[in-house]
Amino acid sequence: MARRRFLSFLFLLLAAVAFAGFMALGIWQVKRLAWKEDLIARVEARVHAEAVAIPANWPAVREDSHEYQHVTVSGEYRPEAVSLVAAATEEGQGYWVMAPLQQADGRWVYINQGFVPQAERKAAEAGTFTPEGAVTVTGLLRMSHPGGGVLRDNVPAENRWYSRDVQAMAARQGIAPVAPFFVDAARTREALPVGGLTVIQFRNNHLVYAITWFALALGMVLASVLVLRHR
Repeated sequence: MARRRFLSFLFLLLAAVAFAGFMALGIWQVKRLAWKEDLIARVEARVHAEAVAIPANWPAVREDSHEYQHVTVSGEYRPEAVSLVAAATEEGQGYWVMAPLQQADGRWVYINQGFVPQAERKAAEAGTFTPEGAVTVTGLLRMSHPGGGVLRDNVPAENRWYSRDVQAMAARQGIAPVAPFFVDAARTREALPVGGLTVIQFRNNHLVYAITWFALALGMVLASVLVLRHR
């Protein structure tokens, strides 16, 4: 009898600890849900707002406050310094055309002109799709993606890119100073490169996770009730 009581007490103690843990995780997921919904709302507001000049204070640019901001920038491209980044889009397999644009103050900003298919690689590398002279570009501000892709690292020495790492691209081309972000150009014409392909998607499974944790907490309560009734 004493052993049974001890085992019942131990089970109830563990159930109480588990209940507290599951409830804490559920509450944390509810908070994460509120944060994610607020983030999505803020990004939607940035995307559909009127375009503003790109930030001049580069160190102040942050992902949580500037990513996907609708911006505009003027300057001149350097067509011979284009870098191509491997891309898989709704248009198929190909490349992003990353072209450095120099502003009137001498500073550089990379522009993702858009997508070109694999068959157009040589033409894109030669600067065929990058206009000369003064241009004004409107699009969405994106933060640099250093290092490489999920499975492959960038190889700057061979001009092979799997992520849009603007600092590394600029270093290879001897371009400075360069912004720590780039601009995804909007689609303005039915021609290559194809702009406006920015994918704005946030995984938001926090409600499902919260329900799961709260369900497990409820399970601990029901199991404890059954043990007490058995006693």
